[in-house]
Amino acid sequence: MPAQIRTDDLTALDVHVHIEVDDDGHTSMGGELLEASAAYFRSHHRTPTADEIARTYRDRGMAAVVFTVDHQAATGHPPIANEFVAEAAARHPDVLIPFASLDPARGRAAVAEVSRLVGEYGVRGFKFHPSLQHFDPTDRAVFPLYEAIAAQGVPAVFHTGQTGIGAGLRGGGGIRLGLSNPMLLDEVAATFPDLTIVMAHPSFPWQDEALAVATHKENVWIDLSGWSPKYFPPNLVRYANSLLQDKVLFGSDFPVITPDRWLADFERLDIKPEVQPKILKRNACRLLGLAG
Repeated sequence: MPAQIRTDDLTALDVHVHIEVDDDGHTSMGGELLEASAAYFRSHHRTPTADEIARTYRDRGMAAVVFTVDHQAATGHPPIANEFVAEAAARHPDVLIPFASLDPARGRAAVAEVSRLVGEYGVRGFKFHPSLQHFDPTDRAVFPLYEAIAAQGVPAVFHTGQTGIGAGLRGGGGIRLGLSNPMLLDEVAATFPDLTIVMAHPSFPWQDEALAVATHKENVWIDLSGWSPKYFPPNLVRYANSLLQDKVLFGSDFPVITPDRWLADFERLDIKPEVQPKILKRNACRLLGLAG
């Protein structure tokens, strides 16, 4: 079912929240990757349930976009079902907005899933993690999947920059950071101008590249998840305050970073008063087609 968000009542809308465990206890990643990421982020509660996530955001007068990542072809770990994410959001339509994740390695089967997930389950967007899923965003084999998502008029979120997943493991767990260089998304944005692309995270070490792509391509946005705002590069803050103020989005990356910590540090940034509500809620409402 579509989300029933009362946007006028929200203090903020978090566009980047992970569901890391389903109701049967199945986690989104294998133990080694999950433990390594928990250590990297110093996360004390790495796998809150969907109901716990809903309570967290409802208690704060906020809403959240929730998703998982399907990386089975690369890691062998079965994903949390997209249907579970959508049904969990349907239990909490006042605070949770479901996105889906499709492994590009599934080829035509993934393409066929797009319209079903949007039409039958109310999915409002799709999440990709090129480094974890081991795919090059410019690979033409993935283009039919982009085309199907664009046809549904929903956004695609791509992880960009370094990832805490695999950090500290032997060989980084086999995860290749270069697949999440934001410059790869420039080609995708140019080839699919009707596909709305959200580049997730401050894109270390390619922050200026991300700013260049978002400034040049009108269909590219940036979410600010995965980092405490006190660590944001000055150029990111400068662009968020000016040229990109209408295309920058609040995202926490919960559960590895809590919305409380993110918002407390955001308050200390030198963001113009008229820009703050855009980043915290208004831009996300426009991106997702929510009234308010």
